[in-house]
Amino acid sequence: MSSSATEEDQTGATDRRAAGEFVRGISTARNHIGDDAFPPEPNRYHLFIAYNCPWCHRVSLVRGILGLEDSISMDVAFPNRMPDPEGSGKTLWVLDPDAIASGTGQKLPECTKDTATGKNFYWVRDIYRSCGIMDQTSVPILYDKKEHRIVSNESAEIVRMISKNAIALGATFPLDLYPEKLSKEIDELNEVIYQTINNGAYKAGFSSNQQVYEEAYEKYFNSIENLEKSLAKTKSPFLLGNKVTEVDLRLFPTIYRHDPVYFLRMKLSKAMIKDYPMLWKWVRNMYSIPGVAESSNLVHCKQGYFGNSWNKVIPIGPEGYPQKYRVMDGSKKIRNSRDITLLLSGAVFGSLLMGLMKRNN
Repeated sequence: MSSSATEEDQTGATDRRAAGEFVRGISTARNHIGDDAFPPEPNRYHLFIAYNCPWCHRVSLVRGILGLEDSISMDVAFPNRMPDPEGSGKTLWVLDPDAIASGTGQKLPECTKDTATGKNFYWVRDIYRSCGIMDQTSVPILYDKKEHRIVSNESAEIVRMISKNAIALGATFPLDLYPEKLSKEIDELNEVIYQTINNGAYKAGFSSNQQVYEEAYEKYFNSIENLEKSLAKTKSPFLLGNKVTEVDLRLFPTIYRHDPVYFLRMKLSKAMIKDYPMLWKWVRNMYSIPGVAESSNLVHCKQGYFGNSWNKVIPIGPEGYPQKYRVMDGSKKIRNSRDITLLLSGAVFGSLLMGLMKRNN
């Protein structure tokens, strides 16, 4: 996997940050399921995520779409990080089901305690420290419950390794998200999407330098418009054809957030995704796949992005999200091959249908 598809160039990072540019750090826990130390087994691995984090979102998506909810357990951090009690000045992820969200005035029922380490850690940083990793505090974390070790904290690599080992991990819906015949196209598109859209949104929203913001803004919308043109040309339900691939999972978290969060919070206000007919159709196709809606949480997204702002006020609008992403009225689930065929503009692919029937029987 190309480094430029998973991480940002760190050249001159200190000076760039000092000049007001947002520069994302590097994940350093980089083992893999399939290594001798980490064999693929059902019920061995655990995820620590935060629903508001787009890098975690891609990981929860692969777990949900492949039907690994009963094989890979998961804990969910509170969407707002808390001040470091050690006085570093940083804010840190916490596993606190009793925390109160400013947007709802209530606890968030999806948030959990640490259920994997046996030590009931409150601070995610302490999970790293327990494994001898002293320079990391981020989520997601892929954790080995048997050996009490962190496998990885690089989301792109977690998605790839879970997909590659889906059957051995106990997936009920083992789609091939990285087919060999599409690998070159996936890698090339992953790089563009990561640099200009996934991380580009953060570079626009969190940089304090006007020029950096404007450059990121232009690159973001240039890529959005290129994707719109590509989908209009191919008429395909997904980015690379009739089947969901890894690149769809990596684009979805940003597109899902754009209208209700990034349009305002990241100052990406040129247009909403609903203004792009083909991308709007694409995001609705994605949202209709079993496991996608269940792996997504807009309440956590809004709490995370706006609850950390200076006044902690969560905007009410825009109205109708995420319900607008649903292709069918109400909350009806996809139940049979006729529904999925209709939803995906006539695209029929055997592995998806077999998986759907298996999960719904």
